[in-house]
Amino acid sequence: MNKQMARYIQENMTEIISNWQEMMRNEKGERSFEVMPVELMDQTSREFAELMTSNLLESHQAYESRLNDFAEKVVRYGWSITFVTKAINHFGEIVFNGMERDGVITNENLRGFTEEFNKWITPIRDSTIDTYSKTWERTVSLQKIALQELSASLIPVFDKVSVMPLVGTIDTERARLIMENLLEGVVKHRAEVILLDITGVPVVDTMVAHHIIQAADAVRLVGAKCMLVGIRPEIAQTIVTLGINLNEFTTTSTLQRGVEQALAWTNRKIVEVDEE
Repeated sequence: MNKQMARYIQENMTEIISNWQEMMRNEKGERSFEVMPVELMDQTSREFAELMTSNLLESHQAYESRLNDFAEKVVRYGWSITFVTKAINHFGEIVFNGMERDGVITNENLRGFTEEFNKWITPIRDSTIDTYSKTWERTVSLQKIALQELSASLIPVFDKVSVMPLVGTIDTERARLIMENLLEGVVKHRAEVILLDITGVPVVDTMVAHHIIQAADAVRLVGAKCMLVGIRPEIAQTIVTLGINLNEFTTTSTLQRGVEQALAWTNRKIVEVDEE
């Protein structure tokens, strides 16, 4: 029966894909197909159909290879796990209905084909969801690492003066990355003054303040000064309410004032030049 099913799919591939695309477009709340160019949608649809057929004809190793490649693609295209599950179910439904309409499935062999379809669809759905989940987790993990590295970079703004803009929440893992980048950056850029800009940090609680203080202490140990800039009024109120001690810090409300102070520490200043 597997060969009959595979042969039917191959002989009616164009019609099956067309009906499948129509069903997927009609799915409420799913825009995966709407945002895809027509050529890309057709190519992806054919790859999906070949993946479904390969589970009937090819070896397990060949099927796994196709499945991994397809999972990586649909994760990049933004297909949700729900959309993928519906895609598999709809494909099986279209093939079954088509075989029944064309007389391949009859009352006499209905039970046998029903069992074969379950043996075909259930494993492919389970394995696809499992592979999709692993691919998604790996993609999210890589994106998280990339964002962490980008969001904790030390940027030289003047000779001996560098800024680290901090954006988002600061947890223990990110605090470790901030510490590493700070110490490496101080040595690499020969910085004497570091400005920690917390303008983009939404909440400064006791734990966040602890991480910032640790970072500042580490900077001082390698011979540089550390200044905390971008303290908004609501953040200042929180710090006072929680009794967080920042007495060893020089603090300013804006990055501009922080840069001016940093230049003063390094015996420089910004002056206006009159145009002649």
